[in-house]
Amino acid sequence: MPYLAAEKHKPHGPYERFFKRPFDFLLSLLALILLSPALAILALLVKTKLGSPVIFRQERPGRNGKVFKLYKFRSMTNETDERGYPLPDVKRLTPFGRKIRALSLDELPELVNILKGDMAIIGPRPLSVNYLPYYTAEERKRHDVRPGLTGLAQVNGRNAVGWDKRFEYDIKYAQNISLKMDVSVLFETVKKVLVREGIGQGEERPVNLYIERADWTLTDGGAIPPEGKDG
Repeated sequence: MPYLAAEKHKPHGPYERFFKRPFDFLLSLLALILLSPALAILALLVKTKLGSPVIFRQERPGRNGKVFKLYKFRSMTNETDERGYPLPDVKRLTPFGRKIRALSLDELPELVNILKGDMAIIGPRPLSVNYLPYYTAEERKRHDVRPGLTGLAQVNGRNAVGWDKRFEYDIKYAQNISLKMDVSVLFETVKKVLVREGIGQGEERPVNLYIERADWTLTDGGAIPPEGKDG
């Protein structure tokens, strides 16, 4: 089912209209230059401990639901069962993989996505393409803006909060983008990563959205919860 935006998103002010994208481009370029030695070392460690490919690529929906390839350092092995199917994530996630996830180092290749314009530094996190049909009309507004390396939901609980609350944070951000909010989210992200609080620890992930909402009615205008259940 294709993504259908209810109406075209309008930037809320000069920052979103004129400055956010140039800032994202310049900051991601600067970060890639400054971190290039660390990225090279990390790539070598991933290659040594987990093998190839070093970079994990996965399709994710971006602004207006347009699909792009998201880049991350791989954090799991390629182990399979006797039928050739990948083992569960928990069995393929090595101690090394847990460590780079805990420090959010696996996310660093997304700086390339930001440079390309697929993503922003701050914005709703890009989720699975399979989730697109399961958003309500209101929740689809999270795709009005570029997805982010980190976002308002990530500094307010990340996987510790349910889908409804998480999407509420995403929509709040998309409808209230400002320099002040971006600086605040970036500061909180750095703080949480440094103290290893909330962000990056997410071994426990919420139930897949398409499982949680399996009994919802899917329409072109958005998913509709069963009667008597709040959306």
